[in-house]
Amino acid sequence: MSNYLHSLNRRRLRKRSGDQAGQADQRGSRSPHDQRIAVIGLGRFGGSLATELMRRDWDVLGLDESARLVQRYADALTHAAVADCTDPEALRQLGVHELSSAVVGIGTDMEASILVTSNLLEAGVPNIWAKAVSRQHGKILERLGAHHVVLPEHEMGERVAHLVTGRMLDFIEFDDDYALVKTVVPESATGVPLGESRVRTRHGVTVVGIKRPGHAFTYATAETVVEKGDVVVVTGRTRAVEAFANLA
Repeated sequence: MSNYLHSLNRRRLRKRSGDQAGQADQRGSRSPHDQRIAVIGLGRFGGSLATELMRRDWDVLGLDESARLVQRYADALTHAAVADCTDPEALRQLGVHELSSAVVGIGTDMEASILVTSNLLEAGVPNIWAKAVSRQHGKILERLGAHHVVLPEHEMGERVAHLVTGRMLDFIEFDDDYALVKTVVPESATGVPLGESRVRTRHGVTVVGIKRPGHAFTYATAETVVEKGDVVVVTGRTRAVEAFANLA
């Protein structure tokens, strides 16, 4: 196990040109383009994330207390190991402190989630993502210092609720009550250039893209004329984009 990082480095050097060797910064083996990551907790969330990262050509160290889960992903990941990551020494022996990123995918055991996140912070891992199962859990992780906190079940529930109750084709909400929505354009915004329809003034949203049937998505400008049946991507305050989509 102690040779894990060395094997990753050899693999990465074979796949990338030698000029990346000079990219390592003062943190040691970390570099701005480091694509090595530890995923701790190989349940549905962590396992899915780890395999998708592998598909995107990342080197993934998958860790879990369950030998059954580790065995399931052993052939799919760069390396998988049974480990109790609430023990900081276990993380150190695996070389997690030398990685630039780590994901804490533990959800059901809140104490373990908090302990592992704390261990990663103490180890100086600069980019830590942590899964939370409730807003309270998320607030604890944020106060602890986790760089990114995600609530996958809650966020997906909110997203689907918007799609079910509105006339949106897709919905993504960001911080500060700001959202991005894909919807069929309302008739009131069709037939004239966007600059003349005054969509932004009248509805408080900005049309950023347009998809005409049979054509690819294109950027929208003030001169773009939207036709009935076109799909548009709009941004703005959440209530504003919801109201605009419901005009369709």
